[in-house]
Amino acid sequence: MDAEPPKAQVSRPAKGWEDAVALTGFILVAVGQASNQVLARGLAGSVPPFSLAFFRWSIIAIGLAPFAIAAIRDGKIPLAQNLWPIFAAGFLGMFLCGGPVYIAGITTTAIHIALIFALSPIMVLLISAALGIEHIGPLQWLGTALALGGALLIVSGGHLETLTQSSAAWGDLLVVCAMLGWSGYTLLQSRVAPRASLLARVSLFSAAGALCSLPQALREMWAMPAEVFNTRAFEAYVFAGLVPGLIAYAGFAWLGARFGSVRSSLVLYVAPIASALLSWIILGEPPKLIHLVGGLLILGGVWASLRK
Repeated sequence: MDAEPPKAQVSRPAKGWEDAVALTGFILVAVGQASNQVLARGLAGSVPPFSLAFFRWSIIAIGLAPFAIAAIRDGKIPLAQNLWPIFAAGFLGMFLCGGPVYIAGITTTAIHIALIFALSPIMVLLISAALGIEHIGPLQWLGTALALGGALLIVSGGHLETLTQSSAAWGDLLVVCAMLGWSGYTLLQSRVAPRASLLARVSLFSAAGALCSLPQALREMWAMPAEVFNTRAFEAYVFAGLVPGLIAYAGFAWLGARFGSVRSSLVLYVAPIASALLSWIILGEPPKLIHLVGGLLILGGVWASLRK
C-alpha cells in the first residue's frame, strides 16, 4: 500500500516530460522545415535557384552518407535493384522541391508555399485511392473538398481571373507542381529499400536530387559565376543544407522513432503556422485574412481526410 503513491507520483512527471519533449521536437522540426520556404522568399532570386538546390542536396547527401554506406554494407539497400527507384524518389522529392520552389519565391510568399505544401497528404490520399491502395470515405471526400477549396482561395486571392493574369499565381503553380512531386515522393520513398533507415535513404535520394539539379546548376555557374560563388550564396548553401536539411530530416526521423509515424505526422499542421510566424518576423509579411481562412480550410480538410 505504501509503495503505490510514489509510483503514481513518478509516472506523472515522466508523462509530462515526454509530452514536453514531443512538443519541443514538433516545433523545432516545423521551424526547420518552414525556414526553407522563408529562405526561398527572402533570397528572392538573388542566389541562382538550381545552384542553391544542388549545394543544399549535396550537403545533405554527404552529411548523411555514413548512414547510407552502413546500410549498403549491411545489405539493407541493394543498389542494383533500387537504382531507378532511388533516382525517381530523388527527382520527385528533391529536384522538383528544390529549384522550382526557389524560383517560385520570387513572385509568391512563404505563407503561400507552406499552405500549398500542406495539401500533400490530400494528394497522397487521392493518388492512393486511384491506385487502389486506399479507400476514400465520405468524411475524407469532405476533407479533400475543403482543402482543395482553401488552396484555390489562396492561390487565386479570391478572384479566379488571377490564376491566368497574375505573375504571383504562376509562382504558386510552380509550388503546386513541387507539392505534387513531394506527394509522389511520399508514396515512393517508403517502398524503396524499406529495411534501411530513413536517414540512409534520404542520403541517397538527396544525392539523386543533386544529380538532377546539376545540369541547370552548371549552366548558372557558367552564365553568372559572380552570383553563384560569393559569401551570401555560400551562407545560403550552408543554411539550406543544415537547417531545413540535415537538422530537419534528423529531427523528423527522431520524432518518428520515438513517438511513431502517426504522432510525428502532426508536424504537417505545425509547419504552416511556423512559416507564417517566420514570414512575419523575418520578412515583414504578416498573414492576411485570406491566408487564415484558406489555411483553416486546408488544415481542417487535411485533418478530416486523415480520419478513418
